[in-house]
Amino acid sequence: MSKSLYETLEVSPSASESEIKKAYRKLARKYHPDVNKDPSAEDKFKEINAAYEVLSDKEKKAQYDQYGDAMFGGQNFHDFSQSQGGNVDLDEILRQMFSGGGGGGFSGFGGAGASGFGGSGFGGQQRYQEPNLDIEANVTIPFAVAILGGSHSVSVNGERFDIKIPAGVKDGERMRVKGKGHAQNGRVGDLFLRIHVAPSPEYEREGDDLVKTIDVPLYAALFGDKIAVQTLEKEIKLKVPQNTKNGQRFRVKGMGAMNRKTKQRGDLYLKANIVLPKVEDLDSELVEVMKEKLPKTI
Repeated sequence: MSKSLYETLEVSPSASESEIKKAYRKLARKYHPDVNKDPSAEDKFKEINAAYEVLSDKEKKAQYDQYGDAMFGGQNFHDFSQSQGGNVDLDEILRQMFSGGGGGGFSGFGGAGASGFGGSGFGGQQRYQEPNLDIEANVTIPFAVAILGGSHSVSVNGERFDIKIPAGVKDGERMRVKGKGHAQNGRVGDLFLRIHVAPSPEYEREGDDLVKTIDVPLYAALFGDKIAVQTLEKEIKLKVPQNTKNGQRFRVKGMGAMNRKTKQRGDLYLKANIVLPKVEDLDSELVEVMKEKLPKTI
């Protein structure tokens, strides 16, 4: 059975959850439109995110493992996505596909639509039960939106609309959107969204703190320098002290995630990845001096 979602993330069908996440982060960094200027990178980036949308969710992954590419009409995922056209919302297609598409409207991944009228025996008579007009659905939001807040477009019950995401929301949190459930006889239910935060290829979240690995030139690490660092909000200048070690962290206060209870922001930690130049790119005289003067391992 062909299972091209695994091919998209370049992992085997037996890959563990951590292996899938690691592969996603590597490919997302490689094909992110802000990094990769190849015209085809954006489509590849969308495919990678859509594949991860399925394989990172236990229920959706179980369905895909059972049916494989038969869910895409027998096409592999790349051909399927290409056949949908340039402006297609792959996330929405997958959402509809895995929602079951049953009556009662869209219910989201693993969600529940409206229940019907029900009754239970009581004194030999049927008791009227109000229909449940609420909708439960899952939504995946970008990492930056989860940290900084903002609006995010969702499509539920045949309607597309924007929802306001509060800054600092965490993966797994539940949000209520009033008046976006099913409507019946003048009554309207609410929409309950389970928030899933897409992993970032650049950042890790540790509580309310963020960690980002940054490249530090050898010169700056040895002698100290200021380097430009792009954060989620803006570009900052980081003062790198001399003798900086690989893996050393630098704290930027107040640029982490918002704590929704205390209303205080965590910090951003920048982790140094010292970039060594290629020997063949160095001046030959410098190379000879380094060979002579640099301490050798024992």
